[in-house]
Amino acid sequence: MIYAENIFICIAVPLAMVLLFVKAGAKRFITAFLIGMATCLMSAYIGGFLAIVSGMGMEDTSVFISPVVEEIMKLSPIILYLMLADPTDDDLLVAAAGCGAGFATFENCCHMLSTGAQDLFYIIIRGAAVGVMHLVTMVVLVMGIYLLRRYKVFSFAGVMGVLSLAMTFHGLYNLLVSEPGASSYVGYILPLVCAFLLYVLYRTGMFDTGVRRSQEQ
Repeated sequence: MIYAENIFICIAVPLAMVLLFVKAGAKRFITAFLIGMATCLMSAYIGGFLAIVSGMGMEDTSVFISPVVEEIMKLSPIILYLMLADPTDDDLLVAAAGCGAGFATFENCCHMLSTGAQDLFYIIIRGAAVGVMHLVTMVVLVMGIYLLRRYKVFSFAGVMGVLSLAMTFHGLYNLLVSEPGASSYVGYILPLVCAFLLYVLYRTGMFDTGVRRSQEQ
């Protein structure tokens, strides 16, 4: 048994102190990182409660409950930030990347403390697969929001569509890695491949909203 709250405090306090000594860009990323860790902790509470209420086993929970809960929780602070601050596209991407990285880092830390970190190969897979998967879903969410804003169709239905895409990717990954064998290796590789494709699309300007307000300021 581990005490996730204690782990959160141990990681969060030094990062919170760093906020006193860094400038706006770094401050934005660190704040998003802390929010991502808090989101992971809350997702564990909610997912655990729903698993008990539904009576699902661990495998079914990871495929049917966790993707829904975690993606909704990760999207919530981004939507709140979007509504309250009206950030530029670049600032929104920084916030999403920080939130995804914080979520993945905290989840991996708790997982390693509960299962051990002796197997280097497993730890590499954990970092490169699960960690990158959470980052990919956040980038997918933000790039989907980019397109909604670009074509002026930003609405509840549009956001739900983007959220469904992230949930589907998350659930597919969990399903692939739930059983040993060829499917698990496909699952491990999938986040890295998608991260590379998203990077290429981003660099080629496919998700550019036309006029970046961050460049105008």
